[in-house]
Amino acid sequence: MKIVFGSDHAGFALRRILSSRAIDQGHTVSEVGARDEQPYDYPDAAAEVARRVQAVGVDFGVLICGTGIGMAIAANRFKGVRAANVWNEHTARMAREHNHANVLCLGGRLIAPDEALKIFDAFLAEPESKEARHARRVDKMDMLGDAGEAAVASKS
Repeated sequence: MKIVFGSDHAGFALRRILSSRAIDQGHTVSEVGARDEQPYDYPDAAAEVARRVQAVGVDFGVLICGTGIGMAIAANRFKGVRAANVWNEHTARMAREHNHANVLCLGGRLIAPDEALKIFDAFLAEPESKEARHARRVDKMDMLGDAGEAAVASKS
C-alpha cells in the first residue's frame, strides 16, 4: 500500500512513529509537512496530502496536528478526499467501513503513541462496506462538493 503522511509541528513526533510502523509493515511511505518541531502551518501539510490522495496512486493519507481537527477541515475541502478525525479504534473502523474515509486525521497532543498505533492499524485493516446504504451515502457526500460548486457558478 502507498501511504502519505503529513503533519504540522504538533504532530511531527507521532508522524515519525506511525510512518516507521508503516515502513515496518511493508508499505510504501512518503512524508510531507513539518521537518521538525518548529512551527509549521497545518493547512499546508493537509493540502499536500489531499492533492496526493486526489491524484490516485496513493491509497491513504494520514494527517496529524495538535487535535486533528484543523487537518480534517482543511483536507475535506478537496474533492474526493474523505478525511476523518478519529480518536479510538472503533471510530477508525467506522470511518473506513461506513464513510469510506481515505485520510486518517489524529491529534498528536491528544492521543498517546501506543493508542495511535492501534488506531492506525484498525484504519488500514478495515475494508469499505459494500452495502448499498453506505455506498449511497458516500456518493451523496461526494456530490456535496459538486452541488456547492454548481451553486456558486450559477450565482456568477
